[in-house]
Amino acid sequence: MAEEKKSVDEQEIDATQATASENIEGNEPQGTEADATVDQNTPEANQIADLEAQLAAMEDKYLRSQAEIANMHTRFKKEQETMLKYEGTKLAKAVIPAIDNLERALAVPAEGEAAEKLKTGVEMVLKTVNQALESNDIKAVGAEGEAFDPTCHQAIQSVAADEQHPADTVVSVLQKGYMLKDRVLRPAMVSVAQ
Repeated sequence: MAEEKKSVDEQEIDATQATASENIEGNEPQGTEADATVDQNTPEANQIADLEAQLAAMEDKYLRSQAEIANMHTRFKKEQETMLKYEGTKLAKAVIPAIDNLERALAVPAEGEAAEKLKTGVEMVLKTVNQALESNDIKAVGAEGEAFDPTCHQAIQSVAADEQHPADTVVSVLQKGYMLKDRVLRPAMVSVAQ
């Protein structure tokens, strides 16, 4: 029995030596390309390929979401800057009709000492309101003799051009307009020379 075991061990050793000598002589080792191809078709290889595809898709989604977040921040910043730039719009639009009424009140002739004092008080109020508007970058537009600009003037009527008023100039201002920085709050109503 010991001899049988020895011969089995010798046979294994001889087989191992034969394989090693074949590898040394240049024969292909075990695990050829055909074996590698078979390995790629295994369930594990398919699972790895699926996971790599999922990873690539998730990376793409991640990059897209990061870009979208960056775009949202940029858009939010621009909107915030615009809001700050034009923050006085609502208040200015509410105050402008009061200014119109104060100017109309000043246009009425004052008779008597009490009316003169009242008129002086109205002038002071109008001056204070106009200063407050100017300090907030709100300015009146529309003056006689300036060139007609359709972005800030609204032509109500046209008048024949003459030497004093060449074509496309403002002849008279029927109602002043107002601008907040570069935004028109209300166009000036004017008559234009044609």
